[in-house]
Amino acid sequence: MEWVVPIVVAVIGGPAVVLLQQLRKENTQQHGESRALLERVADRVEAVDEKLTGHIDWHLKKPTRSKANGSK
Repeated sequence: MEWVVPIVVAVIGGPAVVLLQQLRKENTQQHGESRALLERVADRVEAVDEKLTGHIDWHLKKPTRSKANGSK
């Protein structure tokens, strides 16, 4: 009867190991896709940051209007 335990372990453990390997492969692929999306988001955020910095600099450097010139 001692020979039954290793057979039961192999029958249950074998498919479980195969399933876990497939899930691991899918998880690795999903991480790769997520990383690519995060890189795209980071590039877009950087572009917006550059535009916003330029716009703020424009506001800081533009000549101020004085009330003496009749402007509000």
